[in-house]
Amino acid sequence: MSNTKSILTKGQIIDNKYSVSFFLKKGSYAETYRVQNEAKETKFLKLFDFSKLHRTQFTESGDILEIEILKQIKHSNLVKYSDDGNIVIDNQKLAYVVLDFVSGETLADKMKRENTLNLYEAKNIILSVLNGLNNLHNKQIIHNDITNQNVMLDLSGKVAIPKIIDFGYARFLKQSNKDFLKDGLNLFYTANETFNKVFSFQSDIYSVGALYYQLLTGLPPYFVEISKYKSDKIQLEDVILDERKKPLKFSDKIDERTQNIIKKALQPKAENRFKSVKEFIQTLNGELEVELSIPSEKFAKVQPKEIKKGKGFSAIAGMQELKDTIQLDVIDALNHKERYAEYGLTIPNGMLLYGPPGCGKTFFAEKMAEEIGFNFYQIKPSDIQSKWVNASQENIKNLFDEAKQNAPSIIFIDELDALVPNRDTSNISHMNTSAVNEFLAQMNNCGEDGIFIVGATNRPNAIDPAILRSGRLDKHIYLPPPDFEARKLMFELYLKKRPTEIGLNYEELAKSTENYVSSDIKFLCDEASRKALKESVRITNVIVLETIRNNKPSVSLQELNSYLVIRAKMERAENNNPQDNKIGFRK
Repeated sequence: MSNTKSILTKGQIIDNKYSVSFFLKKGSYAETYRVQNEAKETKFLKLFDFSKLHRTQFTESGDILEIEILKQIKHSNLVKYSDDGNIVIDNQKLAYVVLDFVSGETLADKMKRENTLNLYEAKNIILSVLNGLNNLHNKQIIHNDITNQNVMLDLSGKVAIPKIIDFGYARFLKQSNKDFLKDGLNLFYTANETFNKVFSFQSDIYSVGALYYQLLTGLPPYFVEISKYKSDKIQLEDVILDERKKPLKFSDKIDERTQNIIKKALQPKAENRFKSVKEFIQTLNGELEVELSIPSEKFAKVQPKEIKKGKGFSAIAGMQELKDTIQLDVIDALNHKERYAEYGLTIPNGMLLYGPPGCGKTFFAEKMAEEIGFNFYQIKPSDIQSKWVNASQENIKNLFDEAKQNAPSIIFIDELDALVPNRDTSNISHMNTSAVNEFLAQMNNCGEDGIFIVGATNRPNAIDPAILRSGRLDKHIYLPPPDFEARKLMFELYLKKRPTEIGLNYEELAKSTENYVSSDIKFLCDEASRKALKESVRITNVIVLETIRNNKPSVSLQELNSYLVIRAKMERAENNNPQDNKIGFRK
């Protein structure tokens, strides 16, 4: 097929039955068109070039597999087969399949407008996709390509009906996967085992989990920028598989049950996912509970993340005063223990990083680990907490044992307030109290074992006060919104590889973004880039300033002031001020 010209032309009659309305899309082995039948009904026609098809796309009898699958399916959430046939044009042998035309838009088109969907709408769409998939699985058909591009919303009636529309990668379960042609599949939607050409019903379940995640968050799970790896597909696959070793990130708007359903669908091992689409549906409908763990694995081994020597603090824009403080009080103390001991200064046991969300606490901790050269263990409360009795305590012990064996080590715990909440709070459970007690016991003078703890939180007033006393988290570091110099360097960093006008005034941009946090600066650069792309112009000062005016800081001035009050109390407590011999965060 030509890459520039379609095979059929407008008004051309196909098989004396269909008139071409217009060309839609060209693929590697097929073209698609909108056509009209003899009754003037609009249909969708897919035209196959036999010479472009891979041998695995044929049945044993020589028919095109996709057409044979389409002829067997019939369900309200699946595209509907209408007709098929063979034709010859310019000595080219071609086949076609005609489907009922779906009047509407793909989920990808919908999400370009809305970015994310609410929980109710996303759940209903996923249920519809699962119902269609259940029909396929009952016929022993694996779809293999559930994505937001291949689910269309039929808007012809009063209610939008999701339909699975493309079956180019569908296969019968009994078919061998050995020579399966997987080029062109969206890697963010494909299960781990499919990278090795192992496809099953559980692979489809993973794809639906990935779709569910994207509907709610706006990006596929474990997303990486693929443009960096276009020339090396194997490297891209390795990078994606490495990303999948990390915990999934969810917004606060997604309830825990929904998060657990998605996590189960996206389990790396197929046997740990939903056993069937029916079980997935029943769990979504509340008929079954979500089981993420199995009893034999209740004491899960924490998988740490090791970061090797990198750029360290040189990768952080600005904030020199803060970096100098940490260099003197923490890094030099850890690297030169004997010298500090001569002056009667103790080795710090741990450090709390606190401040508004979006100020880069996690990034700062990683760069600090690179600066020191210690092994780095990045942990979230979800890596530790368990529904099994005593399992959380066991996981905490395992974590410290692992870090001790690989000392010197830094253990970085994000969202520390969720792991060690204040035990005086009335709504804390007995299991959480036991976990806090275990964590406190493990932390006692852990610096002597070569372990340094870094905790990060947006809610320091929700942490148990005992964690902040001497011998545990000795240093309390407030991470404020970036200063002027940091904001200026951030704008330079985020915009330097984008098409900007010559002489972009970074100082003016920095002055206009006082009290904006680090994540806000990144968002502003992205939004300005989208506007410039839409207008097909370079990113100008005017565009960035207009974007700043239209987007307020994510953290209000009132919230920033409340952090300053907390900071003053933290400093008094750290200095053993008699007014705060126990840290009381009063409003």
